[in-house]
Amino acid sequence: MPAADTAQRQGFTYALAAFAIWGLILPIYMKLLADVSPLEIVGHRIIWAIPFAMLILWWQGLLGGVWRHFTHLRTLALATLTAVLISVNWGTYVYAIVSGHAVEAALGYYINPLVNVVLGALVLGERPNRIQSVAIGLAAIGVAILTVKAGGLPWISLILAFSFGTYGLLRKMVPVGASEGFFLEVAILSLPSVLLIAFMPGESHFLGNGWETAMLIGAGPLTAVPLILYAAGARLLHYSTIGILQYAVPTLLFLTAVFIFGEPFSAWQLVAFAFIWAALILYTVALFRSTRAERRERQGTGAVLPAEAPLVLAGAAQPPSDQRVR
Repeated sequence: MPAADTAQRQGFTYALAAFAIWGLILPIYMKLLADVSPLEIVGHRIIWAIPFAMLILWWQGLLGGVWRHFTHLRTLALATLTAVLISVNWGTYVYAIVSGHAVEAALGYYINPLVNVVLGALVLGERPNRIQSVAIGLAAIGVAILTVKAGGLPWISLILAFSFGTYGLLRKMVPVGASEGFFLEVAILSLPSVLLIAFMPGESHFLGNGWETAMLIGAGPLTAVPLILYAAGARLLHYSTIGILQYAVPTLLFLTAVFIFGEPFSAWQLVAFAFIWAALILYTVALFRSTRAERRERQGTGAVLPAEAPLVLAGAAQPPSDQRVR
């Protein structure tokens, strides 16, 4: 078997394993903690992710140099903003799972790529092409249907999509790699997390129940492991391939919500989701067209294609949709 085919198979295995954890294992894991406050879950997830984030950096040979980022005020300020946004995203996600709104969480991650296009147009002046504009319109119709039938905006979906979209936008400005950025964020959030757990009103479940204590500690590695797998997969696959595979996460989450958690899914929700799925099909078509056009243009100049250039593990692209780490 050619080495390139072996690398592709390994890349698919790593990437699909990461997406399976984010879309299937993590929701079930969080559902088992339904008796625990979402704030307490997020707090412990951050705290216990720190040693595993350090393990990732050690594995990549980056641990010795990560500390210099704490002395750069601009980097630290931007990382603080991204840390706040990702904590909002994590908290909303956990709340959605434990409170029976996993379908809304899936919707949020479905529309996230389209929200990125909107934010790119509003903030960066990146004008969407015709197909992207139609896709945004279809997604807006889907959200409007859900709003009318539910009597209000699908806030969980919108908070997830816009918090992560804004996070991705600001994350591009932080001059550190994926693993270093992840460590910076959880390190910044560590003190607020400790204070939150220490002074949170109500009963703490940590150390009060052996099973729940083990689950809360396990949330740390469950945050770090898919990051390692995703980074390894992204290094071996074309970036456009990773972009398509990202839809496995909300799809698995949607199927888990409906068929495992037993959340209701009405005919109107199906109609709304159909508009959003159609929008994603158009978005994917636009992505492929853009990639092909860029490939033809760069082949004419003999340049290396970004989609084919190997992604360095230390600076691999952020996971799409909880897109980094949920």
